[in-house]
Amino acid sequence: MTAKTMKTWVWIHKWTSLVSMIFLLLLCITGLPLIFYHEIDDALGKTIHAPEMPAGTPEGSVDKVVEAAKAEIPGQSPIFLSWDDDHAGQVFVTMAEKPDATRDGMRLLVGDSRTGKILGENDFQNSIMFFIFRLHTDLFVGLPGLLFLGAMGLLFVVAIISGVVIYAPFMKRLDFGTVRKEKSARIKWLDLHNLMGAVTIAWALVVGGTGVINTWADLIFMAWRQDQLASMVKPYEGLAPYEEIGSVQKAIDAALAAEPEMQPSFVAYPGTGFSSTHHYGVFLKGNTPLTSRILKPALVDAKSGEVTDIENPPWYVTALLVSQPLHFGDYGGMPLKIVWALLDILTIIVLGSGIYLWLAKRKVSAETRVAEIERMTDSGPAPQAAE
Repeated sequence: MTAKTMKTWVWIHKWTSLVSMIFLLLLCITGLPLIFYHEIDDALGKTIHAPEMPAGTPEGSVDKVVEAAKAEIPGQSPIFLSWDDDHAGQVFVTMAEKPDATRDGMRLLVGDSRTGKILGENDFQNSIMFFIFRLHTDLFVGLPGLLFLGAMGLLFVVAIISGVVIYAPFMKRLDFGTVRKEKSARIKWLDLHNLMGAVTIAWALVVGGTGVINTWADLIFMAWRQDQLASMVKPYEGLAPYEEIGSVQKAIDAALAAEPEMQPSFVAYPGTGFSSTHHYGVFLKGNTPLTSRILKPALVDAKSGEVTDIENPPWYVTALLVSQPLHFGDYGGMPLKIVWALLDILTIIVLGSGIYLWLAKRKVSAETRVAEIERMTDSGPAPQAAE
């Protein structure tokens, strides 16, 4: 590699790192507790638990939970139902005054899927973990914040690649992992910065890349609605919305009959962004660690309860769904979460040391300029103001 090419790579690494570093530190620091989101919420008493029941207690009708939710919050209606593998025996009911309500207008009730009773309300929007989540994902400004952090993530990926290009020639002169302890503090930190960067490179690329994809979630689902969903509901185009809808349990049963090897992940009521004015959107998932992350939408006529269309999601939705567990490391249980946390901490050190090295280099450069002035003037120590 020529000196000019190396200089270009050094410039790219320097500025992509400097521009994105503060925001990446924020993302790494806030991302650390988010790895243990459920565990922290549980420790803080924010988790609602279903009562213990004998093994094999059958699930009841979801319709019973829905009716209990309507009675719990008069004037609001269900817009989403969802299930979580970490909360067996529970179904989550998102309530709102209208189907297209924003997140601020939603309330989340927790129902017992066996008894049909409401166990309580999950006040997720007032929890410390939700505050950290919003800070991590969109800086509290919605889509503009998502896209901005996505841009910072892209710069991070470029910084990693350029760092590898710069570090490769350096490795030819020193053995891998060498830390020159006899040198100055700046040189020792440079060696540690390079070593930890090399150790975390694969993880950082995965987390940085999947983080960028996650920031595009709103745009991806918007594209899905205009593409696949629009095609699936085309036969109902021009029909007046249903004034009354049928049983949501019947819709779920119909979707499961069409895909008996799958299970429901969430249900979107008619009129939401994941259905139509005539359909329940029943989103099914598989039973393996991978297929449980990939959702298959089934559209069920909200009046007749018949499946009108069911298709695999397009590749760009699949890419998003697979990237989400990879980003937080929540697909391999607690051992993987601990590994993710340790690598996150190492990345924080890499970013922090990068800031230190830049500041230290500026100081060294200033001292070098002072020495040059002294040599040129040959008049003793340069004035203090020269620094």
